[in-house]
Amino acid sequence: MEYIAHLRKDRKLSKIIDRQKPHKLIKRKKIHVHLCGSIMSQQLSTKVAAIIQKRFLALYGGTAPTPQQILETPFETLRGIGLSNAKTNYVLNVAKFALDYGIQYGVLDKMSDEQVIAYLTQIKGVGRWTTEMLLMFTLGREDVFAIDDLGIQQAMARLYGLDTGDKKKFRESMTRIAEGWSPYRTYACLYLWHWKDAADEK
Repeated sequence: MEYIAHLRKDRKLSKIIDRQKPHKLIKRKKIHVHLCGSIMSQQLSTKVAAIIQKRFLALYGGTAPTPQQILETPFETLRGIGLSNAKTNYVLNVAKFALDYGIQYGVLDKMSDEQVIAYLTQIKGVGRWTTEMLLMFTLGREDVFAIDDLGIQQAMARLYGLDTGDKKKFRESMTRIAEGWSPYRTYACLYLWHWKDAADEK
């Protein structure tokens, strides 16, 4: 695979690539549902986020709800799946934005990464990280670097021996290393996440 050959040029990354199966990016429709999922994942482990997202879909018989269905769901019902007050409001904000302005796959798919970020971060509760997760896991974009993701920061600090004391210098080092991964930075992030999760489970 072309992205593997490119990322293997980074010797440290190459060591963890060889221990994992190739990663695949999938494009998914129902953008508003996946954006709600990104919000639910904020500051949570992958396992906990998956449980909450499963409960969310269960509210609608296991199928993806329409924005209207989400808006018609009582606040306390959404809170009851394990969301904070703030996250419940953010999920409702996404549904309202989807109804008022549209979050169609066909429209977003034609936008650049930065255009998608600029468009969706108009929604209160949707920041850059949340949109980057959507770009990676829903729109299947190959060159997204989630510099603000704690897991990526921890993995890069560990793999490359980076000093996290000086935040500005740390981010500059991360950015510089990631430039070498372009145009496949999303795949590099996937390798780093899986490597870190596997190491944490030992």
